[in-house]
Amino acid sequence: MERFVIGIAGGTGSGKTTVTRRVIEVVGAERVALLQMDNYYKNQDHMSFEERTRINYDHPDAFDTPLLLDHLDRLIAGEAVESPLYSFVEHTRSRESKTVKPAPVIVLEGLFALYDPDLRQRQHLKVFVDADPDVRFIRRLRRDTHERGRSPESVTEQYLNFVRPMHIAFVEPSKRYADVIIPHGGHNDPALDMLTSRIHGILGTQ
Repeated sequence: MERFVIGIAGGTGSGKTTVTRRVIEVVGAERVALLQMDNYYKNQDHMSFEERTRINYDHPDAFDTPLLLDHLDRLIAGEAVESPLYSFVEHTRSRESKTVKPAPVIVLEGLFALYDPDLRQRQHLKVFVDADPDVRFIRRLRRDTHERGRSPESVTEQYLNFVRPMHIAFVEPSKRYADVIIPHGGHNDPALDMLTSRIHGILGTQ
């Protein structure tokens, strides 16, 4: 069977996960295979913890794109994959993995979901979630301090030194490849309704 691949990109804190959840609700969890780019950071077990903290994780080179492409191709071919899991506390891959089973709809979510041309080539619908920079920063600050054990100072420093310049250089320009742009983040109900209606139309569901 032909798989339908949806790419969901956007800056940090833009609301990508919220949009992804809405897509899964609309399509049905049993019909969706989810690949999250956050789990495809390169394995860095060979580095010390201090070395890992100095890596620019907001650059495309921080990701293991060949592995991500391989897993995407295998899902498209109807094969299950063992997706890595990433520890944001240790700055490297966890020893555990997650089985992702093939499904009629494959969702690829991440900062650079629309950046790599090989990834874009495999997508049938490309979505970019947009939000104002101040909103994205506040969301990232809350997330990283509450969920990832970071200090406000470290989050601010990382945002100014890496996140913001990498967003301008790589993430924002990928918006031009999007078929659908959702402004004001993942809580834009009218835009989300339009997106879900389009997905229903493409998939022939109600």
